[in-house]
Amino acid sequence: MTPSQSNLKGAALSLAAFGIYATHDVVVKYLGGTFSAVQIIFFSGLLSFPLLSVMLMGDRRDENLVPRHPWWSLLRALSAVISGVLAFYAFSTLPLAQCYAIFFSMPLLITIMAIPMLGEKVGLHRGAAVLVGLAGVLVVLRPGEADLELGHLAALAAAVTAALGSVIVRKIGKDERSAVLMLYPMLGNVLAMGAALPFVYQPMQITDLGLMGIIALFSFLAGLLVIKAYRTAPAIIVAPMQYSQILWAALFGSLLFDESIDRFTAIGSAIIIASGIYIVLREGTPSVSGNRPVLSTRSRPETGTMPRVSVMMRRMGIPERQD
Repeated sequence: MTPSQSNLKGAALSLAAFGIYATHDVVVKYLGGTFSAVQIIFFSGLLSFPLLSVMLMGDRRDENLVPRHPWWSLLRALSAVISGVLAFYAFSTLPLAQCYAIFFSMPLLITIMAIPMLGEKVGLHRGAAVLVGLAGVLVVLRPGEADLELGHLAALAAAVTAALGSVIVRKIGKDERSAVLMLYPMLGNVLAMGAALPFVYQPMQITDLGLMGIIALFSFLAGLLVIKAYRTAPAIIVAPMQYSQILWAALFGSLLFDESIDRFTAIGSAIIIASGIYIVLREGTPSVSGNRPVLSTRSRPETGTMPRVSVMMRRMGIPERQD
């Protein structure tokens, strides 16, 4: 396969993956009209464990589950729990396009956090891209002109905590066992959501439980497709494909939820996406970034219901492609 064919295949696999992720979010939004984020995350996380167990059963390495960086591992698990609840709540209350626009600020936040946590040196170009991208977030939110809902604050906080989790993985990932990185956020989510569940539980029908299973299944399948995409093409080709979710948001929002993308959301999203892509391209230049914090994130914000893609890749023994 020629490089151009590999790039095309990698992009196509990634586009398919993020189409499945967007469908996953539609199910989250639909269930969010009836159930709390706590209940959705608890059952979808619980139903994810059989899928994860299949992956772990094939690993014969002699490892234990004691973290080598306990405090960082705890902070990452907490960030996954918080980002999951806030992201699922945001999907249930905001239009899909606005959720994605705010979540797309993650590369900007990762770039900022990587400076103190990873010692990343951010020059003029990436620094300017971060400022422009954050301005795009303000365009979407329009503080002072539009009513800011609790969902907007939840989406912003979810982006911050998810970015924190991503940088922590980059910081401890080389030392920590992949099983620890995979299991602790999921276990933390199930335990935390299980403790809160009695206070928010609503009776479910079997179809509702089936939809929560679909959330787990779609997240797992999409993750595998993203992994396949990264095995096929370089990160600078695959990573920008996540922004295709805004197109799915427009389609699903219009067909299923009677939503439309307003002018400010469209303009702000374009600014944020352009800034994110520029940061990805800059990180793809070896002389610019030694840590590659954004490119190493691999996929969407971590919610704790399934392992992040970069950790799954490491568990499968797939090295990061630097080309």
